[in-house]
Amino acid sequence: MSDKSKKKQVLRTRRHARVRKRVSGTPERPRLAVFRSNRHVLAQVIDDRAGVTLASASTLEADLRGATTSNCDAAAQVGQRVAERAKAAGVEQVVFDRGGFRYQGRVAALATAARDAGLEF
Repeated sequence: MSDKSKKKQVLRTRRHARVRKRVSGTPERPRLAVFRSNRHVLAQVIDDRAGVTLASASTLEADLRGATTSNCDAAAQVGQRVAERAKAAGVEQVVFDRGGFRYQGRVAALATAARDAGLEF
């Protein structure tokens, strides 16, 4: 790992820590956490008090893996799936945790698709 990529990772971790100071998942309003890598997008609905993941979706799933996994369309599909699974688990409202990433591109596409599928945040 080069020094530049290490520095980028450290800075993202710091940004995420700043976000996490204010954002916490409760049983009534769990946290929708997003992770974006160069190839994939992952989303989880987490109850931080119980330390349990209620729903998750990612582009690593078999039926999403065949197509391109690193674009906004794939992120939107992940957002829709995580919203459907969260609603099936009885979750209507969430708190959005962007994970230290900018709210643009794939992160914004995931959030918009989750809102359109019925999650409130």
